[in-house]
Amino acid sequence: MTRKYLIETFGCQMNELDSEKIAGGLYHAGMEEAAGAEGADVIVINTCSVRDKAVQKVYARLGELRRLKRERPGLSVCVVGCMAQLEPERILARAPHVDVVAGPQQGARLEELIERASRSGKPVIARRSDDVPEPEEAPHIRRRSSWSAWLTISEGCSRRCAFCVVPLARGPERPRPSARILEEVRALAAAGYVEIVLLGQTVNSYRDREVQVGFARLLREAAAVPGVRRLRFTSPHPGDFTDELLETMVECPVVCNHVHLPVQSGSTRILRAMRRGYTRESYLEIIRKIRAAARPIAVSTDLIVGYPGETEQDFEDTLTLLDEVQYDSAFSFKYSPRPDTAAALLEDDVPEEEKGRRLSLLQERQRRIQTEKNSRWVARVVEVLVEGKARSRMALAGRTPDNRIVNFDGPETPPGSFAEVEITGFGPNSLKGVRVP
Repeated sequence: MTRKYLIETFGCQMNELDSEKIAGGLYHAGMEEAAGAEGADVIVINTCSVRDKAVQKVYARLGELRRLKRERPGLSVCVVGCMAQLEPERILARAPHVDVVAGPQQGARLEELIERASRSGKPVIARRSDDVPEPEEAPHIRRRSSWSAWLTISEGCSRRCAFCVVPLARGPERPRPSARILEEVRALAAAGYVEIVLLGQTVNSYRDREVQVGFARLLREAAAVPGVRRLRFTSPHPGDFTDELLETMVECPVVCNHVHLPVQSGSTRILRAMRRGYTRESYLEIIRKIRAAARPIAVSTDLIVGYPGETEQDFEDTLTLLDEVQYDSAFSFKYSPRPDTAAALLEDDVPEEEKGRRLSLLQERQRRIQTEKNSRWVARVVEVLVEGKARSRMALAGRTPDNRIVNFDGPETPPGSFAEVEITGFGPNSLKGVRVP
């Protein structure tokens, strides 16, 4: 009987792509995907450590799987990704029913690790090593979509932001050769993928030093590949957002007119404490250039409230930054200490209740901004890349080039198709419309 696997993913797009790579390896080894945990022989939990909330969700899920493991001792439970790299012993202490704990870059070996654990009857730990200078090249990727594909251009991060655990989990930045990336773009386009998303922890710091190809040039060359209709990238760091990159976004219509530019705080004092490498003013200078560009470019961001030492004035600086930038969307979070980071040594002196108050105020301010901005789209006709059924009462959902979600009615349209949609309504997080015949 064919063995079956189930992969549950927590975290970012990089984790989602890692899961596709793991699925590709298991499928190539002769396994099939299970419909749910009850029918799986192997359950893989792909983890994130960026915030404590994500970590606690994983432990809660592992607790739920304990019963399945008792009922079916032959079930293999694997924890992979950033949590597995950072706290393997803690995982096994809290969830002794786990068979394999494997950090980033170990996904391609998962079948081998499962076999080792099965033979020995003991859990196996396989952590990523900084001695490996090159990013993992996955020979098999089982993609969820047949029209939109994530593509890794680099792994790891060489920046040392005080709050961030990513360099510890994924190691220093390791760029892939540009020729290999472009080869993959061409292969994806030939296979019918119309949208490609370039991924890296700080994607715009990419540089292939062997042939002197930087990120802007890589973006231009990828955009020139026939068949690619939309090219996205995430997430850039403000410190590496160059004029050349902005020019590329303006001059190459295939490159989507949206940039996710994490700011984290509107206070220069807090930015310095975070070791972000820029000030409020230097960040706003980038925003001014983007807003002055010949092509309209949407901007989204990440924000943290309640960082150690954040005063009411620091928080007010973040609120006024929202007013000045007018973000098209924003992801905001309460600060939580991450192990072994520089910020973990600081006193977490903003009370949890105060963090919650600040987060609510920030999210309400941003909600008003988004509602007002989205109201300006009524009566416009936009191009939507259809993603599937809408979660709302509308028939279909998709995204515009500037990454706005559009729910719309019209004839049945398969995912991966493009539709012209007239906007008829709006909310803070999405637009509503009807397909233009």
